[in-house]
Amino acid sequence: QVQLVESGGGLVQVGGSLRLSCAVSGRTFSNYDAGWFRQPPGKERDFVAGISRSGSSTYYADSVKGRFTISRDNAKNTVYLQMNSLKPEDTAIYYCALCHSSRCSNVRSWGQGTQVTVSS
Repeated sequence: QVQLVESGGGLVQVGGSLRLSCAVSGRTFSNYDAGWFRQPPGKERDFVAGISRSGSSTYYADSVKGRFTISRDNAKNTVYLQMNSLKPEDTAIYYCALCHSSRCSNVRSWGQGTQVTVSS
């Protein structure tokens, strides 16, 4: 059974940075595309970033382009999300996902989520 465990969330001030990690077990990680989603309070879960199996292709929501970077280490079965220049509107629960496409239009499995709060 696949497991995805996120870490690295927390409270940060406007303009600060955080790095989220997602450790994957129970499946051959390199067989899947991966991505990050987020769900702000009272809103729907939205796509943030996606990455292909090899890591050669990445995709981002317009709202995070130039500030967030997704990466993966297949040897460590881990996908990362580096978040810079954080804004209050980035406050959300962040979920990692294993996907059947690098834009994550079809999600195979979800993590449990990690809270990111950006304070002004």
